[in-house]
Amino acid sequence: MSVDLDTLLAILAMAAATIFTRVSGLVLVRHVSLDGNRRKAIESIPPAVLMAVVAPTAFATGIAETVACGVTAIAALRLPMLAAVALGVACVALLRMAGL
Repeated sequence: MSVDLDTLLAILAMAAATIFTRVSGLVLVRHVSLDGNRRKAIESIPPAVLMAVVAPTAFATGIAETVACGVTAIAALRLPMLAAVALGVACVALLRMAGL
């Protein structure tokens, strides 16, 4: 097996960019005060990312997945992210077992 130098450099560059963005976020957040509106905006990011990942599934698959995406979206408004995802997974599993 041979390793292409361009591919290796691309992988290393993507790894460096990922590490840089994660570390810079941790460093920069120490210098920002999180008052009411800023805190709300930052707390809205995880549900927004979840919906960006889940929405294509809702429109490209069957009724069970669409209903589960809706359940996940509603749950993400009130529950922690892990609980919302777990609820969505359980919902799609139950709906598939029911034959939808």
